[in-house]
Formats: sequence, structure tokens, C-alpha cells
Amino acid sequence: MRYWLGVVSREHVLRGVAGGFCQLCHGKAAPLQRMQPGDWLLYYSPTRRLGEAQKYQAFTAVGRITGAHAYRFPMAEDFIPWRRDVDYLAIRRECPITVARQHPEWPSYTRQLRYGHFEISAGFAQFVQAQMLDHADTSQTPLWPEQ
Repeated sequence: MRYWLGVVSREHVLRGVAGGFCQLCHGKAAPLQRMQPGDWLLYYSPTRRLGEAQKYQAFTAVGRITGAHAYRFPMAEDFIPWRRDVDYLAIRRECPITVARQHPEWPSYTRQLRYGHFEISAGFAQFVQAQMLDHADTSQTPLWPEQ
């Protein structure tokens, strides 16, 4: 099991959550093919909408990869991106970047955000998801295996 971070606008994350899929790096296949069923995906949204100048900077969704393979999905005649099925968890709140900055690994991840998708540690994933989920709801625990 591996843990991944995807960098996507909040508006696009919410579309994926509603549809039970993920789409990364403007629809490229490679990031999706690196993930396997059972892996976890944490979304960071630098903006509310793609191309918007105003910063949002929050972790907006967390889910587990369920689909065995990436697949093409026609969104427009000239845009047929790759997707992967995801089982998203119901979050209690989004996690602002100010909270994530408290984790000692955050500085190493800031340099990777421009790539749009990269592997993160279980410790960092656990730290952020703890801020997002209501652990009083026992139907959602344990989410991550203890290290």
C-alpha cells in the first residue's frame, strides 16, 4: 500500500468525489498507472478553480483507489482524459496548508507540488487525514495501517 498526493483545483476535486473517480495532471495516464488498488490518494487544492489567481491552499479530499486500471473517459470531442475509480471518504473538514506545514516532512513536499502527483509518506498522510476526518465515526477507522 502506498500513499499519493494529487494537486488539483478544488472544483475539479469535488467533481471527482461526486463521480467516484480521480483524474490527474490534466488527464494524463502515467500518474494513474503508478497507483494500485488499495493505495490512498490525498488531494491538495492550491486554488478553488483551474486558472484562478486567488489561492485556496487546502487538502480537500481523501480516498482509496478501487479500480484495477486507468480508463479513458470522453469529456469533450477533443478531450478524452484518463481516470481511475476511487472510494472517497466523507470528510469533516478540509485541512488548510497552515496545518500541514506543522508536519516535519512538508518542506520536502513543497518542491514536488509542481509535478501534480507524487508519493508521500504514511506518516504525512495520517497527519493530514486526521485533520480531515471525524474519528468518532468508527465506520471510518482504522484508515491507515499502523506503522
